Amino acid sequence: MQFIQKAISLNPFQRGFHLITPHVLREIPEISKIKIGQLQVFIKHTSASLTINENADPTVRLDFESHINKMVPENQPYYNHTFEGSDDMPAHIKASLMGVSVQIPITNGKLNLGIWQGIYLCEHRNRAGRRQLVLTAFGN
Repeated sequence: MQFIQKAISLNPFQRGFHLITPHVLREIPEISKIKIGQLQVFIKHTSASLTINENADPTVRLDFESHINKMVPENQPYYNHTFEGSDDMPAHIKASLMGVSVQIPITNGKLNLGIWQGIYLCEHRNRAGRRQLVLTAFGN
């Protein structure tokens, strides 16, 4: 069994849900040598998250942003953690709800995603910086 692990940095994205599958694949071409295995993508942040969803219609990503903002609104009087701005505590809650990692099967050297699936970076801050990911591929 082989293991490949890479730490990568993504340039800042605006707030919202962004398809990053091409970024991930560009950074870990070694998966082409894995016949059967897994790729884990982990984000090293508490105010951004990862998920897998629709990769074709960008309105899905807009709807995600609209819906999660209704679920976790800003400027709530019960938030105590407000030092970094009105988007900070909601960003932490959203990141916990969405999750910090995704795991995808590798089959015959390719990610075995559904035809309409892609990896999203869920950016929950208004002025976020670069985001750090750890990519870990393993298999035979």
